[in-house]
Order: sequence, then C-alpha cells, then structure tokens
Amino acid sequence: MGRRRGVELYRAPFPLYALRIDPKTGLLIAAGGGGAAKTGIKNGVHFLQLEQINGCLSASLLHSHDTETRATMNLALAGDILAAGQDAQCQLLRFQVHQHKGSKAEKSASKEQGPRQRRGAAPAEKKSGAEVHPEGVELKVKNLEAVQTDFSSEPLQKVVRFNQDNSLLATGGADGHVRVWKVPSLEKVLEFKAHEGEIGDLALGPDGKLVTVGWDFKASVWQKDQLVTQLQWQENGPASSDTPYRYQACRFGQVPDQPGGLRLFTVQIPHKRLRQPPPCYLTAWDSSTFLPLRTRSCGHEVISCLSVSESGTFLGLGTVTGSVAIYIAFSLQRLYYGSVPIWLLLLLCVGLIIVTILLLQSAFPGFL
Repeated sequence: MGRRRGVELYRAPFPLYALRIDPKTGLLIAAGGGGAAKTGIKNGVHFLQLEQINGCLSASLLHSHDTETRATMNLALAGDILAAGQDAQCQLLRFQVHQHKGSKAEKSASKEQGPRQRRGAAPAEKKSGAEVHPEGVELKVKNLEAVQTDFSSEPLQKVVRFNQDNSLLATGGADGHVRVWKVPSLEKVLEFKAHEGEIGDLALGPDGKLVTVGWDFKASVWQKDQLVTQLQWQENGPASSDTPYRYQACRFGQVPDQPGGLRLFTVQIPHKRLRQPPPCYLTAWDSSTFLPLRTRSCGHEVISCLSVSESGTFLGLGTVTGSVAIYIAFSLQRLYYGSVPIWLLLLLCVGLIIVTILLLQSAFPGFL
C-alpha cells in the first residue's frame, strides 16, 4: 500500500508549532506564529471545534487569541490552563467555554446564512478576551502569570510539561537547566543542571520522577535534583555501530491492562545525517526499573516528535519530512504511515517555476 495523505482540517494564517486536544471539550488547540520579525505573519493560539459533517471530520475556528510579538513554540494542557512556551518565557493562559441556548428564531436565521466557511484565510486576530460562535458557543481566554524559564545567551524554552495532578509544571530550555514551578502562581520550587547543552524533551512520571533527554546524548532519570539512573537503550536494541545516536523525545503513557501503571517511551535518532541514513529507533521502558523492554526500528526518516494516546494504546510519530506514523504501544508494531511523497513536492516546485517563467515571458516579451 502506498503512502496516504490525511484530510486537511484547517489552515492557520501562521506556521504551526504546537497542537493539543482538550479531552473535556474536544477542542483542538493550535499555536504558532512568525515571531518578533516584522514579516506580517501574526502570532496566536487558535481554538478549533471538531465535528462530523456528512461523515467527514471538519474543524471550525471558535476563537483566535493574539500573542502579540511572541510565537508559541511549545504547549502543555492541564484542565482549563495552557502553558505556552514563547521565546524565553512560559505564559499561562486560562480558557473557558460557555454554551448559550439561542432562540429558535436565532437558529433559523443562522441556518439561512448558510454553512460556515471552514477553509481559507482565518478571520483577523481579535485582542478582546471573548469571541462568540454563530451557534452560541462563547470562549474566553485570559492571560495569567508569565515567567522567564531560560537564561542562555540565546534564551529559548524548548519544552513544558505538567505533572500528574497539574499542581506543578517543569520547563527545559537551551541552557540545559530544568526548572519546576507551582501552578498557577509560577513560583519556582526547583532548579538544577540536567544536561550539557539544550534539553530536547522531558517527562514527569510516577513518584515524582522526572526524565530528561538532551543534546549531550544522555537520557536521565531524576528524583528532584538527584540523578537516579541514565537510560541505556542499546542494552535491548541493535548491535552497536559507529553511528552516534541521541535521544529525541520521551513520554510516559498508561498501561491499558494495569490501572495506574505507566510505561516510558523514547525515540532515538542519528546525531549526524549521512548520505545513507541509519534508522531511527523507538524503545519501551519499564517505568519502575527503567530497563528497556523492547526496541523497534521506525524507519530512516528523522523523527521529530512523539505522542501517546490518552488510553496508552497507541503511539504517534512525526518526522521532519512531514510523515506521520501510528504504532501499537504494547508491541511497537506500526499500524499506519502517511505523508506527501517527496517526488510530488519536487514536481510541484518545478511546475511553479515553469509557470512563473511563462507568465513573465507573456507579460514582458523578450524577458528570456
């Protein structure tokens, strides 16, 4: 079976860097932007409603929250609170959804206006705290506390995660430090140096343990600021090779047949890109001993992100080339793989160049 391309749900007016789904409301939260550069690309957090229309999944914009000059690069969700990594700081946002019951006349008038536009350019950003949906859904967003979380020469928060009861959040960035903060006051309760160089990812697990992965090729397990152990994925993996690998991502997920049980998953990628790229690997770990359970190759495309379903049944992988894969968490067996083929992208690029040249030639005779 060839590669499959997913249905386009929504196209934002800015580059997207973070996505979250609120399990309570079913909202899709998308964030990103163009940053502080004066390119005309805005920065924002979009709240989208997902629904089935004629058997097809569709997304409509409920609210657009303007983040001014700061693009949101990473995002964590805890109830009605979002933690957004924006440059060197963490900004907390609180959102509330209210359903208003409109009159029959209002519903009839809404139907006469026709269906909502679901694709194309999004409406202009609004700086007001609330936006009312045509069907009577009101969503309010409020800025809470913000704090600087990275202090390197080029400061940038790389990752943010909440703990299991959402009372704390942990941040990691370019300076290699982990910082833990109370929610929602953002009072700092812990800080320690976890890695030489930037932190790539972190995960908060059982019994207050914290797993971090960095660009120094290490994955470490911490109890507060004390090192418990370092992960060794090749103990249960492929034969050692001359290619150095580093840990790209780490996530805890529920064990479906063990109430309260958790399992750790990590992704390992080649540190250097070669003409014949070696494979990336996916590893499942015992969360009590932190020994590897199984390791599987997950292809030669470089993995950029890892996600675990709420039930712990499935794993999602994304690659730097835009591919998406879904795996069974227990066996690490791949269920789905889809992307836009590279040859098609190249063909489209070549076609655009040829069309541009033809248009210039017709508009300006003698151009060539």
